Amino acid sequence: MKNYKKLFYLFGLVTVLVACNDAIDIDQPGRLDADAAFENVADLQAGLFGVYANYDLSGEIAFSSIFTDELSIGFDNGGQGLADYGFVLNAGSTAPASFWVGAYGAINSANRLIEAAEGITPEAGEEAQYNDIVGQSYFLRAWAHWFLMEYFTTDYTDDSALGVIALDRVPTIDEQLLRNTNGEVYALILADLDRAQSLIGADTSDPTFANRDAVTALRARIAAYRGNYTLAATLSQQLLDKYGIANRAQYEAMFLDTDNTEIIFKLERTNNDPYDGQGATGSPAAGGWAGARFAFVDATLSGSPYFEMGRSLFNLLDPADIRYDVNVAPTSVIDPDYATNNNPATDILVIQKYPGSEGQPLMNDLKVFRSSEMLFIRAEAYADAGSINGATNSTAALLKQLNDARFGTDTALPVFANETEAFAAILDARRIELAFEGHRYKDIKRLGARANQGVLKDPIDCAFNGACTLPATDFRFTLPLPIVEFNANPGLREQQNPGY
Repeated sequence: MKNYKKLFYLFGLVTVLVACNDAIDIDQPGRLDADAAFENVADLQAGLFGVYANYDLSGEIAFSSIFTDELSIGFDNGGQGLADYGFVLNAGSTAPASFWVGAYGAINSANRLIEAAEGITPEAGEEAQYNDIVGQSYFLRAWAHWFLMEYFTTDYTDDSALGVIALDRVPTIDEQLLRNTNGEVYALILADLDRAQSLIGADTSDPTFANRDAVTALRARIAAYRGNYTLAATLSQQLLDKYGIANRAQYEAMFLDTDNTEIIFKLERTNNDPYDGQGATGSPAAGGWAGARFAFVDATLSGSPYFEMGRSLFNLLDPADIRYDVNVAPTSVIDPDYATNNNPATDILVIQKYPGSEGQPLMNDLKVFRSSEMLFIRAEAYADAGSINGATNSTAALLKQLNDARFGTDTALPVFANETEAFAAILDARRIELAFEGHRYKDIKRLGARANQGVLKDPIDCAFNGACTLPATDFRFTLPLPIVEFNANPGLREQQNPGY
């Protein structure tokens, strides 16, 4: 279902609701308040589409790809992304401002819908729809809080560390709130997911709307990040039992938006929706088509790629692996002697992860939760428990299972000397499987130390600026609180993250 075609009405509605808080009781003529905007369940349904319009992955796809080791500077680059590519990150950078403001805008819109729903009594026969709308709103609020935690807390596993501002209501315009602890934010997130689980209906057939499986997937991801691998193993296995792993044909079709075999939840992108456009190129502000994070026109050699695939990532790919076909455009110019020749004109690795759909180049759905991520979470749980080797019930067995599916043949069973090697293999496997999906920065942050890995670019990709490596322990794997927030909330300056 192409939901976003319903959004022109909604965008205006939500903008009015979010843009102004009734701080000084001025009742402007023509102003649409919540009571007038939401009068029945149909209004709530329309409002839910508006809440979804606040959610986008293109910014973190851009930031994670540029800041880490997924990219190299493309031949058509005109200066886009050079600061992030050089590990320049501070409170005035685009990523922290875009992520902070965008996520709290999403939380605000979800809170307004939740509060509006409290004043509406569904008609007979509308109760299930009403509950589903409210349940999805709680999920979206939880997800936005988690998104902030991924980037702004220093330690996922420490409940006493500073998290972000937990908002379970619409604040007044004059409030200046400080950061809550991780434990307090986790409590809000998990309570919201409990509500979502109890209210959302049992239908999981449409992955473009949050459903009960999306709730389980978010719980599994949070549990893994927190190091609660007993819970993470249980939740991830539940989803693996239901969704399985896509075969080669299904995997390729998934990135053409024609197959949902292993998709648990995704953000749909379609013609004439609010994200149908190029967006901010080379910037974590992003927006627009996902493929426009790498190219101006299309995912081909002639499509003006301003970023290309990083050589260190390309060197991990095997041409016999379907992920090579999905990620590397066939128009690429590949120099097997690139290191010796040192000539960018003979080695152009065009990124094809987002080739386009519905006749629009570079526009594809954004995959939020896939069963392959659940497989990695289960593999982490085995590694954490010391079950790293063996043909069953081990990290090695699961990584082989994924490789078998992607190569379409029986592959070798890995053997690891120790836990560090096992986590390194998981991190490498995630780097290949989840390339250009916004995970790499967070993966290094949480797994890099256990895998003894950080950012590692091929020397040819960083020769011009010397920004070749960044250890996982570097403070820049936590974003700074943005200056834009300090301007309105100066007390947060005292809670700035270390290093900034």
